Amino acid sequence: MILKSLNRTLVLHRRLWPGVPVAMVPRARIRKPLRLLEILQEQGLRKTLILISPDHPVPELSDHGAVPVLSPAYAAIVDLGSDQDQMRQQLHQKWRNRLVHAESQGLFVTCEQLPQDPEHWLLQNDHAQRAERGYKTWPVALTLAYARENPGQARVFTAFEGPRPIASVLILRHATAATYHIGYTTRRGKELSAHNLLIWNAMTWLGERGCLQLDLGLINTEDAPGLARFKLGTGARLHRMGGTWAWWPPLGRCLHPLGRLDRGLMTPRKTGQLGGSQFI
Repeated sequence: MILKSLNRTLVLHRRLWPGVPVAMVPRARIRKPLRLLEILQEQGLRKTLILISPDHPVPELSDHGAVPVLSPAYAAIVDLGSDQDQMRQQLHQKWRNRLVHAESQGLFVTCEQLPQDPEHWLLQNDHAQRAERGYKTWPVALTLAYARENPGQARVFTAFEGPRPIASVLILRHATAATYHIGYTTRRGKELSAHNLLIWNAMTWLGERGCLQLDLGLINTEDAPGLARFKLGTGARLHRMGGTWAWWPPLGRCLHPLGRLDRGLMTPRKTGQLGGSQFI
């Protein structure tokens, strides 16, 4: 996999079996869709299948031959511009109660740069957790590469009960925003509400250093209602993303009518049921 940055837009390149070139543009903030497509072609991707996942709805992509393949999902975004007292007031009551519970347990929280160690406690436990639950995230090598190439921007918050770590989260900073990347909590950590304490510490630490928002990831009330409640309990707002579009330059004009047919599925609606994205 190859990563490139074009005008602050991340582009990932890889070859699928049997050698089909694919480029992915994740969470792109697109102001001028046509200009983005032109830049991608200028970078030698004229014959490459391109998957574009805008950070916000961009139905205008259909005007240029892009075809919707995955309907939009929602992310939980915590605004960090307020002072700590105001942020604490925005916590939902049950979430705040668990935070108070954690604060009364004598836990010690550290914040450190993620070391270049694939055997790190959090990385190893997250790997085992992923295998047990059957979900995927970045490979460890890519996470370590991010930390290496962005010194000080990959922060590990760990809660200790005495000398023993009981919970940990990894937060990735980027400009004035940050993203919850991975986390792990032991059974003892769950009993002491350590995850609430870590997220709160991350929120206040980031806010003090000029971060304006923390992205807690996707909200899926159908498959993970408990996790959705936890994320929204922080006072996070729902942010509707732009789904995923497929665009292949050689067929751009031919696929224009098809893209227009499905455009409504990628357009924001005032009401709707939250859940995971669905293939179109």
